[in-house]
Amino acid sequence: MTHRTHTQDTPRDAADAAARNRRFGRLPERIRAEDTVETKPATRPDPARDTYHADEWLIRYCG
Repeated sequence: MTHRTHTQDTPRDAADAAARNRRFGRLPERIRAEDTVETKPATRPDPARDTYHADEWLIRYCG
């Protein structure tokens, strides 16, 4: 096995390095913190949906 150093690069190596530099040579665009948060308006509680039923476990497990 031979060991190549940078002084022995072939034209193919230089072309591969140029392609890598074009693809990965700079960082992606910065994302602002405001763009990473989604906000939704709050809704009013629905009494029909949020009522507490003390015997609900009976309906779920014994019915």
